[in-house]
Amino acid sequence: MNQRTTRGKMTRRTFLASTAALSAASCATVPHVVTGAAAAKTPANERLNLGAIGFGGMGAGNIRNLSGEQFVALCDVDTEYAEPIFDAFPEARRYADYREMLAAESDLDGVVIATPDHTHAVIAMAAIKAGKHVFCQKPLAHDVYECRMLAQAAAEAGVVTQMGIQGHAGNGTRTVVECIQAGVIGEVREVHAFCTDSYYPWGHESWSPKEGRVPEETVPVPDTLNWDLWLGPAAARPYHPCYHPRAWRAFQAFGSGWMADRGAHSLDSVKWALNLGHPTRISATSTGTTDEMHPVSAVVTFEFPKRGKMPPATVTWYTGLHVPRPAEAPAGEQIGDATGGVLYIGSEGLMTCDTYGERPRLLPAARMEKFKAPEPSIPRVEGESIEGDWVRAIRSGTKACADFSYSGPLTEICALGNIAKRFEDAPIEWDGDAMTVTNLPDANKYVRTAYREGWSL
Repeated sequence: MNQRTTRGKMTRRTFLASTAALSAASCATVPHVVTGAAAAKTPANERLNLGAIGFGGMGAGNIRNLSGEQFVALCDVDTEYAEPIFDAFPEARRYADYREMLAAESDLDGVVIATPDHTHAVIAMAAIKAGKHVFCQKPLAHDVYECRMLAQAAAEAGVVTQMGIQGHAGNGTRTVVECIQAGVIGEVREVHAFCTDSYYPWGHESWSPKEGRVPEETVPVPDTLNWDLWLGPAAARPYHPCYHPRAWRAFQAFGSGWMADRGAHSLDSVKWALNLGHPTRISATSTGTTDEMHPVSAVVTFEFPKRGKMPPATVTWYTGLHVPRPAEAPAGEQIGDATGGVLYIGSEGLMTCDTYGERPRLLPAARMEKFKAPEPSIPRVEGESIEGDWVRAIRSGTKACADFSYSGPLTEICALGNIAKRFEDAPIEWDGDAMTVTNLPDANKYVRTAYREGWSL
């Protein structure tokens, strides 16, 4: 079966219909700058001129949530996959190469990036160097070095940046942080975060790797796809539909696995609530990590030192598994949600929330009957929109809530988890300031992965 012709293609009509439905449903709570209805209310000369790079997947949703602004330039390497968005904005100028777009579109205020993980950093860095504000989908980058350099470059350039972790703009995450930092469950030394989803079977139904090998058959590159640009800085390899679209996330060369795909969401409230910096030791076990593929399931444990008055903390991440139920959590009381979440274990109780930091609650459930959350101490984001907060920050000249100074270090944690899965025989010892694995020299080649010739950050 041809995956490219059966992938749930969205037509221009369904895209426009979904945009209208989103706008109608959101008008009561979302600030006018991010609703479709805003386009008629905001004078054209007051709207931001935006470009979008990569929008076959999550990028389409970001564009819908920013439809009150003006998308004047669109860039995607696959004209078939991107067709609904291209058709929805017939007046926008079209590009396949982001470098050509940034060179030609000097009047852009900002860009939205939602390409595969391995191209996030080179595109975001090019946009920063061009003086553009940047909204980048999670995870921010593919390795630790890219995260560090993006955060540094954004700070030096003074542009407004944001990573697309929608839960960070939500009231639920803020409530979790306020409760943990107010000591509602006492000192927190142990946290468990999980995602029960798995990429298995890898790739598309027509192909599944054996022992982590790449497919051997030769498949012609579709006329609608610029495969060389899709590869970007990754090492050259023949095209195969098991990589694009969507299934690239399972491959080490292109995606960051569930560790960063879902971990960027679930570990957000953990990093924020516990004021986490660099972990000092990371250990992992998995069902089998190869140079080619992320594992079906894994357990990664991060050890963080004392931070101010906060005690040392151990954070454990589970891919394809559920958090083991502690004795204090009665059977039948849900931890997280059906597919993931977080469990905080404090000296005076338990707290859980879902994958995106929403539905925070105490365990056992009986504790919620008389519970009153602390008075809000963290400013709320109007409409709880991560895209809208980026627009607000651009217009006000302030920082966005998940800018690269925050989301860069968050993504570094996830990237370190992926390194640890490659070295399961021993924990990796991490010197965050020096950006170096101190006990396993071979691990450092994954801290900063090599680009193919002609590509640089």
